Amino acid sequence: MAAIETSRPAPFGAITTYRAVNALSNVFATFAVWNDARVTRKALAKLSDRELDDIGLCRGDIEMLGR
Repeated sequence: MAAIETSRPAPFGAITTYRAVNALSNVFATFAVWNDARVTRKALAKLSDRELDDIGLCRGDIEMLGR
């Protein structure tokens, strides 16, 4: 009975290309998370103290969100 090798090595530069694309997608994901937190903080900053109290927050809590 003969054994056949079915795995092949990755083409030249494939690993480097994969790592570069992965790093770039991580940068975009990090930016998206940062932007979502920024938009949330901006919306909460527009609320009055009474509205913030209704949802259980105070002005000092706003800057701590998303960090």
